[in-house]
Amino acid sequence: MAITEIPTPGQLALPGGPGEPHTAQRSLGVFARPQVESGWKAWATGVDHKKVGIMYGAAAMFFFIVGGLEALLIRVQLAQPDGTLISADFYNQVFTMHGVTMVFLVIMPMGAAFMNYFMPLQIGARDVAFPRMNAASFWTFLAGGLFLNSSWLLGGAPDGGWFAYAPNTNPIFSPSHGMDFYAIGLLITGIASTLGAINLIVTVVNLRAPGMTFFKMPVFTWMGLVTQFLLAFAMPVITVALFLLMFDRLFDGNFFDVTQGADPLLWEHLFWVFGHPEVYILILPAFGLISEIIPVFSRKPLFGYPFMVFSGIAIGFMGWGVWAHHMFASGIGPISVAAFSVSTMFIAVPTGVKIFNWMATLWGGKLQFTAAMKFAVGLVAMFTIGGLSGVTHAVSPSDLQQTDTYYIVAHFHYVIFGGALLGFIGGFYYWWPKVFGHRLSESLGTWHFWLTIIGMNLTFGPMHLLGLMGMPRRISTYERGYGFELWNMVETVGAFIIAVSVLLFLINIVVSYRSWKALGRPVEAADPWDARSLEWMTPNPTPHHNFDEIPTVTHQDEFWHRKYAEDEQGRPVAIASSAEVAQSGDAHPALPAPSYWPLVFSFSLPVIGYGLIYNIALALAGGAILLTAIFGWALEPSFESGHDAGGGHGHDPLPHGVGDDQGFATVGADADAGQEAVDNG
Repeated sequence: MAITEIPTPGQLALPGGPGEPHTAQRSLGVFARPQVESGWKAWATGVDHKKVGIMYGAAAMFFFIVGGLEALLIRVQLAQPDGTLISADFYNQVFTMHGVTMVFLVIMPMGAAFMNYFMPLQIGARDVAFPRMNAASFWTFLAGGLFLNSSWLLGGAPDGGWFAYAPNTNPIFSPSHGMDFYAIGLLITGIASTLGAINLIVTVVNLRAPGMTFFKMPVFTWMGLVTQFLLAFAMPVITVALFLLMFDRLFDGNFFDVTQGADPLLWEHLFWVFGHPEVYILILPAFGLISEIIPVFSRKPLFGYPFMVFSGIAIGFMGWGVWAHHMFASGIGPISVAAFSVSTMFIAVPTGVKIFNWMATLWGGKLQFTAAMKFAVGLVAMFTIGGLSGVTHAVSPSDLQQTDTYYIVAHFHYVIFGGALLGFIGGFYYWWPKVFGHRLSESLGTWHFWLTIIGMNLTFGPMHLLGLMGMPRRISTYERGYGFELWNMVETVGAFIIAVSVLLFLINIVVSYRSWKALGRPVEAADPWDARSLEWMTPNPTPHHNFDEIPTVTHQDEFWHRKYAEDEQGRPVAIASSAEVAQSGDAHPALPAPSYWPLVFSFSLPVIGYGLIYNIALALAGGAILLTAIFGWALEPSFESGHDAGGGHGHDPLPHGVGDDQGFATVGADADAGQEAVDNG
């Protein structure tokens, strides 16, 4: 469909719908997808951002269980000296895959789940800018994750550590195909991250509701936007590194082999130029989540909103200038060490700003300690511990002593588990009714929280002590007599407590669903928490079209201001109930049609990967499938003939600001123009 002019939203009409179409609908046979409303085909071919978000979350939970089982294997092996549960070679594979799984297949997609589902809702959009690209990002992620884990069945998993330092990745030290799966698998998941980043950046920049300036956006959307920019600039760096590694291993390249005159430190620089912004890619979405949760359950607006936004932006910028603190032991020289020591100290400042603003929001609030609030406050406490231990790495003499010890492992887990993961779990409890129409059990949630906190501190707290005692990281066992026995056993007990907490969460999901079903599936109130942002204006669960009418935004915390005004003393006074403000969910605007081409596109990539490793003919076949998918994607109409383009209720005929992935340009709400219209009445 070729459009030579960009119509205004009011001029847009769809083929087959009311109004004069810009171009005639072409009959494309197999390329025309039927409208699928329910069943497995709705998930396989659907492009709704909410379905994509749910699938991201479900896949992340699956890989979380896989990565957790790998962690338990590690802890059982190290529970006692001279462990014999698994061999050293298999331990290296488990150790490597645990790190790869938790970073790339759990925390990143868990953040993507929340960002895909809620960022369009929070800015008042009906979908993302490129719905089919969004579906492709999920299926590509899943294809990469399954490809990585298929290595277990094909001769052995990656065994060079999740950081893949040279020369560990050299075929001499890693002769199996495991590291080939590592390089190609992460290249595939990197494509997914890049597609998602471009999509969400365009969505936030172009598709905000009328009147929603950037500084009326919720903090979660802001942190999501910063995260997407980090992904857009960081993924090319790791992509280059992985291509070089792949060429070294599969095509006799010479980029990291020092015996051939290459430089193994090149990998470290490339990996950590990506790897340190990656830490903030993991943590910033969780920061945004709890910045939504804490104000709601403190019954106060977020303290210092502009500082929270600018501190997130500052973290995004400064995160690019600290990577070499991972390399103080590599001999990079005193000037570099001094520079990166200072930058590492400075980056603690914007993080501290966030912590103090969360504490100020809590101070004097009417606190409600729901399960979501407990996990949010838990993040503040646990991440503070991890942040303080991280600042010690800015002192290079101290870092030289710590860098190859369990002290680093403790720091990293307090930041990622105690930071990102606790925030995401809090997000599950907070937004579960919005997604599924019913709440999770608060009593089980409380047990879940306390088991998680106790298990986490028992598992990762003693690692500080073991590191200071000199226990090396990345070892498969240790001898008696070093004093490591007690704390390793404590850590193993803690790991199993965490496992019980995860099992309790899964039980909570099942029990809550069955209780809800037994009660006749009553509809959860649209606003069960007395929330503040736009997503809570929609019914529960969120309807396919999101909003009956795209809201016009006049305030930060727009939904709250529609419910409350302030009296002379600045106290909130109710002016409307949540039910009066909420939309009914009975509109039927046109939405993008489902498509199976994103699925075909995504799963052609592992075929190419297997071909590169085993048989080039298979890679050529995968390339042919890929080209077919791209061709079909390009020709497939975004909206099917006969699809209701008029909305039937007088609402805008197109999803607000939704593009069609192939050049059907739609005009999103210009925030500044919208605000000017609001100001002028």
